[in-house]
Amino acid sequence: MLHIQEEAARCLLCMDAPCTKACANGDPARAIRAIRFDNSKNAWRWFEACTDKDLQLAEQACIHYDRPIRISELHHSVCCKDACSTTKNTPLPSLGITFCGIACENPFFLASSAICTNYEMVARAFEAGWAGVFYKTICKQDIREVSPRFDAVKEGASFYGFRNMEQLSENPYEVDFEILRRLKQNYPTKIIVASIMGQFEEEWIELAKIAEEVGCDAVELNFSCPQMRLSGMGSDVGQNAELVTFYTAYVKRNVKIPVIPKMTPNITQINQPAMGAYFAGADAISAINTIKSITMSPQAVVSSKQTVSGYSGRAVKPIALRYIYEMAVNPIMKNVQFSGIGGIETWRDALEFIQLGCRNVQICTAVMQYGYRIIDDLILGLQTYMQECGKEHLEDIVGEELSNFVLPSDLDRETMVYPKIDRERCIGCGRCYISCADGGHQAIMFDEEKRQPRVVGTKCVGCHLCRLVCPTGAIGLSKRINKSKIKSD
Repeated sequence: MLHIQEEAARCLLCMDAPCTKACANGDPARAIRAIRFDNSKNAWRWFEACTDKDLQLAEQACIHYDRPIRISELHHSVCCKDACSTTKNTPLPSLGITFCGIACENPFFLASSAICTNYEMVARAFEAGWAGVFYKTICKQDIREVSPRFDAVKEGASFYGFRNMEQLSENPYEVDFEILRRLKQNYPTKIIVASIMGQFEEEWIELAKIAEEVGCDAVELNFSCPQMRLSGMGSDVGQNAELVTFYTAYVKRNVKIPVIPKMTPNITQINQPAMGAYFAGADAISAINTIKSITMSPQAVVSSKQTVSGYSGRAVKPIALRYIYEMAVNPIMKNVQFSGIGGIETWRDALEFIQLGCRNVQICTAVMQYGYRIIDDLILGLQTYMQECGKEHLEDIVGEELSNFVLPSDLDRETMVYPKIDRERCIGCGRCYISCADGGHQAIMFDEEKRQPRVVGTKCVGCHLCRLVCPTGAIGLSKRINKSKIKSD
């Protein structure tokens, strides 16, 4: 049986894709991209017009270095399963939402980084459908970067984690502010946020005032860059609640546009500097920036030397969500809004941040891998989810999952859920048996002749390690039952 997500993940996501060029009617490349970015329910839109001949020619045109993508089978899978989706002939909800009182067409913003360093880049992103930009951090220092400056922990061409040694914008600050002025002038409905970093009080104030003068909608205070060459900047500030408070207050007193401090994750208690920002009048908080890290790839060596630098990508999302949650449930910071950052690649990733209280999300690493075009599936996927849930307004899902979180001491420890094996999907690989035997509770037996695993109920504790390691998704959940009933039986 074809696993469509795995097959779509093999796709190289070519520019000017040969498969689509060979197809007279549909757009296989766009359909595969929808599947790849967790939007398979809408893949039929680009597959629907394809004939059998189209699909055959598209598959023959695939330039994959291994074997062609199984386009015909992907077409069959999504069109049979999803073409009758309730979303097919009904209008999709708007993703409009306000952030710091500013109307945004959707919650998707470019994060302050290498993906938004000049006018042409940001303009292309706006044309593609991004709602706004947190422009790469502007400063008055002379920024000189290293080469190479990136490294990745990856499988094939897909990043699990991404290491970045870049600092701030290399442009003179006057040039960057002129770029922001032009962007706001030419794209008045898009949201322009100037990310700034000063070294002293006067610099923070001067840069913020210029941002306001050129028409920026808000200013982000970068208290979080982990690899600044100069001390007293970046995460050096973000780890010091007193400095965060002072610099936020200085800026807030001198501009009328919203002020958004950006928090560092390189700290044990993010609420300490966050509350400092809040008490100083911050309108919103951005979190998180990259996490200090080391990768040992020889290809990332700079003149035979290594260093500590920032880590991003899918691997950091759970950490980012934890920090957002901790700030969102802080009873002191009731009126502050949040912009979520960290490991967002699909609409579902973005949804998780929104459900924990974010009113927008910023994306960087996924754009660096796949380009601005991911905005299509971010928007369509989130719209489809809202439609299926009967949500008319994005506002309705902001923070909706916060009430489901409790302290570890308050979790239900009197019931359990047994794993349930689907015999039709099980291929008899034995991965569940090995993991349970060596890393669990020896609760799975394996019939080597029939190549079938079996759960031993008297030993199983419901940890579900077996479900997580199953390569075919053949292990699911049974009903939750009371532990006392198990003992009595």
